[in-house]
Amino acid sequence: MIPRRQFLSTTTLAFLALQRYSLAAPSKRVIEPHGPLIPDPQRILDLPKGFSYRVISKVGTRMSDGFKVPGKPDGMAAFPGPDGKVILVRNHELPLTATKLGPFENHLMYPGNLDPALSHDPGKGGNKPYFGGTTNLVFDPASGEIVSEFLSLTGTDRNCAGGAMPWGSWITCEETDNLTRGRGRHHGWCFEVKATATPGLQKATALKALGRFRHEAVALDPETGILYLTEDRSDGLLYRFIPDKQQDFTSGKLQALAIVDKPKADLRNYSSKSRWPVEGKEIKVTWIDLEDTHAPQDDLRVRGHDAGAARFARGEGIHHTPEGIFICCTDGGPSRRGQLFLLQPSGSAEKPDTLSLFLQSEKDDLLTNGDNLCPAPWGGLVVCEDLIDVSFAEHSHVQCVTPEGKIHTLARNAKDKSEFAGCCFSPGGKWLFVNLFAHGLTLAITGPWSV
Repeated sequence: MIPRRQFLSTTTLAFLALQRYSLAAPSKRVIEPHGPLIPDPQRILDLPKGFSYRVISKVGTRMSDGFKVPGKPDGMAAFPGPDGKVILVRNHELPLTATKLGPFENHLMYPGNLDPALSHDPGKGGNKPYFGGTTNLVFDPASGEIVSEFLSLTGTDRNCAGGAMPWGSWITCEETDNLTRGRGRHHGWCFEVKATATPGLQKATALKALGRFRHEAVALDPETGILYLTEDRSDGLLYRFIPDKQQDFTSGKLQALAIVDKPKADLRNYSSKSRWPVEGKEIKVTWIDLEDTHAPQDDLRVRGHDAGAARFARGEGIHHTPEGIFICCTDGGPSRRGQLFLLQPSGSAEKPDTLSLFLQSEKDDLLTNGDNLCPAPWGGLVVCEDLIDVSFAEHSHVQCVTPEGKIHTLARNAKDKSEFAGCCFSPGGKWLFVNLFAHGLTLAITGPWSV
């Protein structure tokens, strides 16, 4: 385990380096510290020399509990487990239409050997249940093998990303496609899943106080206990939740970010004529209280914007760091290649929080359409790409930023241009886990990380 002081120090250097990266010339910021990527004979993952990967989970294979590994693995987090093991909690972004990718043999009927009370939406009378949710994987970092794998949450819809909580649980988020249509119970909520190594389905309890919208990911500020939430909409908002009680998201206040002295601001920079916001310039922000947060008409973001909240371009990955909270907006900017914002909470009611456009990707940038992200234990940043326009690049990548501010490609999807998701490191920093979303693969990568 990397000491907390060392981790914070190296991570701080990395994000200061990121700022230098954003201002550097393209010809000076791209490096190959490990040499070029080596084509994979298996055509799964191209890595530099000295690095290797293992396929540790594959859609459709049988898990320890007898169910099938669900498809479309997305957001994910790694937690310390018993006896030095690592516990992965992994989302599966399964809509009702993905009938062949669910965990059950019969996707039209809830399994008779599972208590329907554990499911958020088992369907009416057990017919046509929702089969999105999460799986837990117990990984042995010494052998590089999965010890066990089991279903941990079911009955939810399109579990996209989420966020790890320091008390050992994962907040999984429903990115429901259409909140006004569906069957059974309402969807568009967040759920908490324990990072346990003990097999068994956990009861799905919607955290309704966190609002009902097209959730993407969450990040906790451990100093204040405030939870920050992104919304994957081209006109989405950035939210925060102030709980009534620490480590309890069942009650509290949901708010949306607004720009001081600029109500209803547009931060997307979609127009080539846009000159605001400007990279590196801090903007004072405030927070607007939201009403009717269950939003049965899928209009929370619309009402929030009408009240003065700022619009973001598809808020996706979000992560708390010592420098603040970084937010990936996948298709922001005139070229629609993505933005990276930095939110810096002041920690004081008398002093406003600030927001800055940290990076806006252009055609000559190495990083395109950033989605999930995580800090690297050696002091860098790891970002998964989700190419929203297949003309942007020949392949999707996992990108890295070094503490010196240089950018390099860690991995390339050797299969096609489909997205990477769920990047996270084992507690000891030896293994990087990542998902190939469209192919239903979870990979464990290792190698000479310290660069």
